[in-house]
Amino acid sequence: MKVYDIAMARSGDKTDTSNVAVWPYDDADWEYLRENLTVEKIRERFGSLVQGTITRYELPNICTLNFVMTAALRGGVGMGLTADPHGKAYQTLVLDIELDD
Repeated sequence: MKVYDIAMARSGDKTDTSNVAVWPYDDADWEYLRENLTVEKIRERFGSLVQGTITRYELPNICTLNFVMTAALRGGVGMGLTADPHGKAYQTLVLDIELDD
């Protein structure tokens, strides 16, 4: 099962830091998502796109995981030459992660 089968996501940016928030369609899937969508899976998926740290914040009151990735946008909008300086496609990378069944 892929993340997109049970959840949606939204990404954002501040300079060279990107964040991706992920929350399930159904709150009943929150615990499964919390247990299976780990920093390690994010690191594996993003590889060299993220040069810095990845921190996961849990927001259980709204059933959301927020992943904050530093040194992830090659300097950000004003500095980077990447095709996606805002990291908007990063949410798609997260949604395509294969979760354990």
